[in-house]
Amino acid sequence: MSTFFADLVGRTDEDRRAFETHPVVLDAVAHGMPLQRYRALLLELYHVVWHFNPVSAAAASRMGQPGHDALQPIRHFLYEHMHEESGHETWVLNDLEAIGVPGSDARAHSPSLNTLSLVGYNYWAADRRHPCSVLGMLYTLEVVASVYGGPFAAAIRESLLLEGDRGVSFIDSHATLDAQHMAELRQVLNQVRDEAAQAAIVESVRVNFHHFTRIVEGV
Repeated sequence: MSTFFADLVGRTDEDRRAFETHPVVLDAVAHGMPLQRYRALLLELYHVVWHFNPVSAAAASRMGQPGHDALQPIRHFLYEHMHEESGHETWVLNDLEAIGVPGSDARAHSPSLNTLSLVGYNYWAADRRHPCSVLGMLYTLEVVASVYGGPFAAAIRESLLLEGDRGVSFIDSHATLDAQHMAELRQVLNQVRDEAAQAAIVESVRVNFHHFTRIVEGV
């Protein structure tokens, strides 16, 4: 009997492939990025990461009512995950400082239309589509980090002659962290039985892959 996680992987495989086979992504993983483009990418990631927990909190707040709480396991998973992700936008700021972008400049940066589209969709989906859509956001970002984060960090380190995790601490650490997170997410996704929730998660994965590809493409 197929699990929802396996079904999700199959139904969004084309969207994942569109990301991983994009020429800009392939080149970045193989050769890194010029300094200015890497700075631009981190500036966009700062906003993606900053909104990660608020989106999760918005979704959790809509999961169930006292006395009718079928989504409690998912809500509790989000609480734990938010705790683990708390403050990670500071890691992005530290990496930007390491490559010459002051924190004040990073905080004042206006995100691109692609980043606004990704973040805005996730807030809207949590509020108007289905709160479980947040699991699609988690799935997409953790696939990107766990599968491509390590090779990308290594390519950036080599192309920009960075030492250790200086300038790549956020991407490099999440390549390891999110492998474990993905195992935990698989268990949670397999607890989602409601068809409307499943459909919202599939849609969320597809939209997040699309917009994240546009973010990388646009820097």
